[in-house]
Amino acid sequence: MRQRHAHSNPATTAWLVAVYAFLYVPIAFLIALSFNDSRLVTEWSGFSTRWYVALWHDPELIDAALLSLRIAAASASIATIVGTAAGIALARFGRFRGRTLFEALLAAPLVLPEVITGLSLLLLFVALEQTIGWPAGRGAATVTIAHASVAVAYVTVVIRARLAESGTMQEEAAADLYAPPWRVFARITLPRMAPALVSGWLLSFTLSMDDVVVASFTSGPGASTLPMVVFSATRLGVTPEIYALATVIVTFAAAILIFAGWRRRSP
Repeated sequence: MRQRHAHSNPATTAWLVAVYAFLYVPIAFLIALSFNDSRLVTEWSGFSTRWYVALWHDPELIDAALLSLRIAAASASIATIVGTAAGIALARFGRFRGRTLFEALLAAPLVLPEVITGLSLLLLFVALEQTIGWPAGRGAATVTIAHASVAVAYVTVVIRARLAESGTMQEEAAADLYAPPWRVFARITLPRMAPALVSGWLLSFTLSMDDVVVASFTSGPGASTLPMVVFSATRLGVTPEIYALATVIVTFAAAILIFAGWRRRSP
């Protein structure tokens, strides 16, 4: 048994190295190109930070990044509130009328192609505008609602799994000791859900920042998110300025992961 494991270990290591190289070598290559003085990918003309200066003075990319951050924060907050309520209903309320349909509707964004989701939301917004006059065109508000509608399903899955794992023993014990429902929720349920709430919010935020398809269907003039701007720029030819933007995003995400890991290890 030990001999077989020893012989398979180099092959496993080589496979892991190949997989991680496939994932991260392109990112390292992108970061290196962001410091290239030349606009050409095939030519290295010296180390330079000119593209970071150009990025700092590019109002289109900066405005798109700020808009994406606002939309992602708002949609993640809405999705967390609604998804938490849905997760609690599925995990704690047992069987109720319409539960199967409710679960199917919540799971739909997880399995439907984004093109179908974006098109259906666009038709919904157009129908609402013609019927009640709202929304008056597409913009940041419609993108926020669309992203929140998609992210609710992910938050619900996380919250439901967390509550199913934690069980109901402590909640039932508190109720037996005559604690009112709101106190049981505030003192027991909510603290136990806290990691799932943070995970759901971060997942929703990331999904919003990464989305192109749904935002393309539900946005309008003057409401182009950062992924939409970057996608449009790639069709005209990628410049090192986009590489600089990607490097900033990678650095920010890595800093958050390092901080989270440090906090987890700290006593």
